[in-house]
Amino acid sequence: MTHFKNVIVRIPGHGISEGITSNPELGKPIYEKALVQHEHYISALTKCGVKVNILQPNDDFPDSCFMEDTALCTDKCAIISRPGAATRQNETKLEDFRELLSSFYTNIHEIEAPGTVEPGDIMMVGDTFYVGESARTNKEGIKQMREILESYGKEVIEVPLNEVLHLKTGVNYIEDNNLLISGEFIDNPLFAKFNKIVVDPDEAYAANCIWVNGKVIVPAGYPKVQKAVEHLGYEVLVVDTSEYCKIDGGLSCLSLRF
Repeated sequence: MTHFKNVIVRIPGHGISEGITSNPELGKPIYEKALVQHEHYISALTKCGVKVNILQPNDDFPDSCFMEDTALCTDKCAIISRPGAATRQNETKLEDFRELLSSFYTNIHEIEAPGTVEPGDIMMVGDTFYVGESARTNKEGIKQMREILESYGKEVIEVPLNEVLHLKTGVNYIEDNNLLISGEFIDNPLFAKFNKIVVDPDEAYAANCIWVNGKVIVPAGYPKVQKAVEHLGYEVLVVDTSEYCKIDGGLSCLSLRF
């Protein structure tokens, strides 16, 4: 069973209203509301018994609060990613991020061009890593990720994506063989062995929940998913991420957990 000790988050900057979105009809995030929601997110993580390491806002990068896409943090190594979104590629070069990561890891690798990887496409199940091939994570990136992870005795399983932005947009592991799953992944044979909690289309956003040390953080406003997770016996913490939803972000996107 995984146990997380640390989390890295970055406070959203004023530029968050210009974050990348595939749903402009939802409107732009309201900075003040996003800040409050981020504080509630940090509070929920703290209740899960982790130390939350907070990076200061960076107004140059509208999406920089989505820390998940900057690195893959495992029990053996960290792998600095190379985001597929061009506007995000320099986020991984930020000094404060690199310094903080180096304080936790001696084994740090990097994805090199022309590989792209956004760890929103990577789902960790013990020592197995499901990696989605998406618009943001390409075959070369997956190849590099596979070589690094296999050198530490990990397994990589590639998952083709057709409809969603990131793998974890639609499928998330909450430990104990339980998998929140939606849309294109429901009948995928790669996930046949799991206890599948199928998320209805009208609550698809809530497929992105995060397990942290026995508790599960669920986005606010999705009662069916909340009830299903509670039914599995988990303590549920509810956090409103509605401002992040406007720029294609969910609960897992907002932190690195290791």
